[in-house]
Amino acid sequence: MPDLAEPAAHDPALAPSILLVEDEPGIVDFLKRGLQAEGFVVEAALDGAEGERRALRESFDMVVLDLMLPGIGGMEVLAKLRDVKPELPVIVLTARGEIEDRVAGLDAGAVDYLVKPFSLAELLARVRAQLRVAAQTSTTTLQSADIEVNLLTRKVRRAGNSVALSTTEFELLVYLMSHRGQVLSREQILSAVWGYQHDPATNVVDVYVGYLRRKLGRPDSPAPIFTVRRVGYRLGDGS
Repeated sequence: MPDLAEPAAHDPALAPSILLVEDEPGIVDFLKRGLQAEGFVVEAALDGAEGERRALRESFDMVVLDLMLPGIGGMEVLAKLRDVKPELPVIVLTARGEIEDRVAGLDAGAVDYLVKPFSLAELLARVRAQLRVAAQTSTTTLQSADIEVNLLTRKVRRAGNSVALSTTEFELLVYLMSHRGQVLSREQILSAVWGYQHDPATNVVDVYVGYLRRKLGRPDSPAPIFTVRRVGYRLGDGS
C-alpha cells in the first residue's frame, strides 16, 4: 500500500486532475494525500462559491463534491456545472444516506454518489471507473443495433424507448458497448466497472448482467448480451 505521506513520482502533465470541493479540512487533507499517492493531480476548494468558480474557470477531469457546503450548497453547484459543463463528471460526497437524497443527487447530474463514512479504496475505484467512462466521450453516443447510449446526458434508449439504469448498470452497459462483439471475461468486467481485481467469491458481474438483461429486454427481443460459457459475456448480434 502506498505511503500517503510520500506520493510516488508521476508526470503531472499526464495525470488526471481532480477538484475536491469539501469544507472539512481533515477530510480534504486525507483525500488529497490519498488521491495524490495514486497519481492524481488534486486541487481543493473549501466552500461552494470557490468550488463553483474554479470548476467553471479552470480545466479539471473530475470534480469530487460535498453536498453540505457553506455559502452555495453542493446541489446548487452541481446544477450550475450540469448547465455549463455537462461533460465534466461529478462524484458527490455527503453524510446524507436516505434513498431520496441519493436519487436527487444522481438526477441532478452526479455520475456517482458516496455516503460518508467511506473508504479511500472505494473512492479511488469510483474515480477510476468514471474517468474511464469520461475518456470515451470523444464521441457523445454509443450505438449497438437498436441500443443507444448518450455519454453526456447518460440517457439510454432501446428501439426508441427510454431505459432507466442505475449508475453501475450504466457503466456496465458502456463497457460492453465499447467492446461490442468482444468476449469479455468476468475478471475484465469486474476490474473495468468496479475497479476490483480478481475475486472468485463475488458474483456481482453476473447479478448486474442479469439486471441489464431485464431492463433492456423486450417481449419480442431479449437483450443482446450473450453468455460465453466458462469465459464471460459478449454484447452484439446473434448468439
